Amino acid sequence: MKKVLLGLCAISLFVASCEKEQNEVESIDSQEITVDMSDFTLYVDKDDLTGKSANGVEKCVSMRNLEYRLAKNKGLAKKMYDIEYNTRKAIAQKKGGGKPGGGGGTPPPIFEGAVTIPVVVNIIEKFAGEVTQAQINSQIRILNEDFNNNNSNTSSVPSAFANLVADVNISFVLGTVNRVVNTRSSWGTNDAMKDPSQGGIGATDPENNMNLWVCEIGGGILGYAQFPGGASATDGVVIGTDFFGENAAGGIYGKGRTGTHEVGHWLNLRHIWGDGRCNRDDFVSDTPTSDRANYNCPSFPTTHCRSADMTMNYMDYVQDDCMYMFTAGQNDRMRALFVPGQPRVGFVN
Repeated sequence: MKKVLLGLCAISLFVASCEKEQNEVESIDSQEITVDMSDFTLYVDKDDLTGKSANGVEKCVSMRNLEYRLAKNKGLAKKMYDIEYNTRKAIAQKKGGGKPGGGGGTPPPIFEGAVTIPVVVNIIEKFAGEVTQAQINSQIRILNEDFNNNNSNTSSVPSAFANLVADVNISFVLGTVNRVVNTRSSWGTNDAMKDPSQGGIGATDPENNMNLWVCEIGGGILGYAQFPGGASATDGVVIGTDFFGENAAGGIYGKGRTGTHEVGHWLNLRHIWGDGRCNRDDFVSDTPTSDRANYNCPSFPTTHCRSADMTMNYMDYVQDDCMYMFTAGQNDRMRALFVPGQPRVGFVN
């Protein structure tokens, strides 16, 4: 807890400095758009909010990996602040907060067209063929279903959220599959699987490919992703072998939705509850406020922070069969990454 509090103090000073700098820009360009960054944070509230369920499965450690990366790279916080600022500015502009193509460095509206993302799959397996081609194919198919609103379970979305369901219109195409055999029992969460000197596989052209690593992470962890802004050498998504694609060994998490969740992080989505209490948000306006993750397959409504949780959102922690939607606001947030100056623009240029 002490470590996190110190981190929060540091980021608060950093954010204050950045806000002063951005306010100077806004004073020049205030007739076009204003961006509020007062709620922005890169840290979770408490160590016990990293996402461990009652049965010991820690689904996603993207925020823990982010904390590790922030400690290693002193310039990362500023870079992520700038990405967030431009994301919010592009979304506000789309909603009519500024004039397209205006001066003062205003980015264009969020990218509206279809996006195709080539996927490089890097498999570190204990024996040749441990990860099957069927698993690989099923993971690509599931990503395409979920990011194009073709998950058959979406018909179960409650009426309260029905008008928020988004077709993200992002497609994934399988590219190169790289394999190495390594009997290491677990790879942890500090990106060792991405380092050839440690027996892993290096990233392939991350500006133009989404790199996806499949390995035994260890500790019952399902996966994690690097948020936009991190180092190119480690950019991508990591999924535990049992939870990659359709795999009976993954149990209730064996239907490929760990991939959907982690790709959401790679496209700048936070956990839907904001990794904190009721005053901590996921930076998306149309997702309800909550103070915790949900597990298993909760009934609707499940209420926290005086509102019904969107438990069926891909960025919660429910079992695979019970997550089946992104929102329009999440769609805007992801698409804001594809405009000039943002980190995923290479996929549409």
